[in-house]
Parts: sequence; structure tokens; C-alpha cells
Amino acid sequence: MENSEPIELTDETFEQEVIYSKVLVLVDFWATWCTSCQAVALILDKMAELYAGRLKVCKMNIEEGQTAAMRYGVMSVPTLNFFKDGNMIDRVTGVTPNYESDLKQKIESHLD
Repeated sequence: MENSEPIELTDETFEQEVIYSKVLVLVDFWATWCTSCQAVALILDKMAELYAGRLKVCKMNIEEGQTAAMRYGVMSVPTLNFFKDGNMIDRVTGVTPNYESDLKQKIESHLD
């Protein structure tokens, strides 16, 4: 089934959804108190729909999923980690002025 909406992750589901994924995975590490994270969430909803079937967009609340956040060195939010074949291959931290187009370029650079 193709996901056109972001998947909420927990420490328990992280490995299954991210590490064993057959497609490129973008994990958004965020927090409820982060205003930039709310803006990023809207863009990630678009990306999930735009790249459905080729990219899996996941969201990890760092207040609930501290193990994964620590394992992957998340020091600030929003942080987006890209995973391919079970390995972290790239990261985007913070928000740029042209965030949506920058993110599209980044995603497309990792798609086969």
C-alpha cells in the first residue's frame, strides 16, 4: 500500500518502518513546542503525497521517541534524516528560506 500521508513513529515501530523499508525514508524529528516544526509538517504532507510510492515520510516526536533521536544524533528540531536500505544517508537541520524547493531537490537526489 502506498502511503500518501506521514506515518507517526514510536521507538517500537522505528526499525520496522524505517530500517526495513524498501523505499527511501524521510524521518522528521520534531517537537510540539517547535514552531518551525509546524511549518515543516505542512510541507512534509505535500511531499508524502507528491512522492507516494517512492518516498515514505515518517514523523518522530522527540519527546516520545527519545531513543531513536539519541541514536541518530538529533540535537535540534526540526531535523530530517534520510534513510536508504536501512542506513542514514543524509540530514537536513533547520528551515531554509526556500525550504520546500530545497527539500524537493534533496529528495530527488536520493531517489533511484
